[in-house]
Amino acid sequence: MTAPALSPSADQLDIARLRASADQAQALLKTLANRDRLLLLCQLVAGERNVSELEASVGIQQPTLSQQLAVLRREGLVATRREGKQIFYRIDSPEALAVLQTLYQLFCDEASV
Repeated sequence: MTAPALSPSADQLDIARLRASADQAQALLKTLANRDRLLLLCQLVAGERNVSELEASVGIQQPTLSQQLAVLRREGLVATRREGKQIFYRIDSPEALAVLQTLYQLFCDEASV
């Protein structure tokens, strides 16, 4: 007589899903936990910007600007579009956008400052 196959319980599946979600949240928060990246993303909340516009608006100089934009691309928070020699960036993560909007309301909105 063989033992019955053990299947994971609903609680175990919920915990596994919760852990996966926590891992995703942790990765997002880790990427956001940098002042330069937050400044860049705050500019992109308003819409697409090219590299020159980002550099002028946040005052981050090359190569730091390129390094931080590369991190945001690698983590899937921004996407790019090329127009001639210019590269335009936009937020490409609904999760990141939701977090940024909340952070704006808490820390940047005129009423909260």
